[in-house]
Amino acid sequence: MSGVPEVYAAIAARLPYHSGAVAAGLAPVPVSQAADADWVAEQITAAGRMYRFRDRRVLGVLWWYSASMMVPAPTVESLVVTGKALDPAAVTLHLHPDGRILGTTSDSLCSTPGAALHGVFESVISAVAAVTGAKARTLWAVGADSLANRVLWSGGTPGLALSLAADMPESPAPRFVNVNGRDYVRRGSCCLIYEATGGPKCVSCPRQLPEERLARLSAL
Repeated sequence: MSGVPEVYAAIAARLPYHSGAVAAGLAPVPVSQAADADWVAEQITAAGRMYRFRDRRVLGVLWWYSASMMVPAPTVESLVVTGKALDPAAVTLHLHPDGRILGTTSDSLCSTPGAALHGVFESVISAVAAVTGAKARTLWAVGADSLANRVLWSGGTPGLALSLAADMPESPAPRFVNVNGRDYVRRGSCCLIYEATGGPKCVSCPRQLPEERLARLSAL
């Protein structure tokens, strides 16, 4: 396996639904744009329209939750499937007209995925914090949980998530819980979607009693 096309062929064979599978026809944006405060401000405004919600701090956390699930996806999927890492700094975001990031692709390989992910996360978190007033510490916690979830969703192990997060000194180490023989992320962060939508908390939300969270995970 020598290059990016071969890596993507292996990912598609192993993961029919992957981060690049829905990219066709969506607006491509280089991930470097997500470090630009003006661009991020536009995305927060779009999120506010979608959710009909105005609190920019909450919207910043919610937007970053979504983005931090998608940005590391090509890197994680390639590592899990092939042992080679697609470069997070070379990621293209594929945007729905309403602003949601529905797909991500990368056009090069990377020998230091943890360090590269740290660089991307750091630049985007700085922009989101500056634009919305959300605390960087909160955003790093969200990013750590998103990265760990992406690893598990791609068929990887908690050990891989911990090794990638180890290159992010600002990031708390991901935590895990095994329920009925399956690993889940024991979230330390909240995406705040229930504040924006008035809906229920996520199954793994930390803002619920531990026994409630365990019961909801067991019911999945």
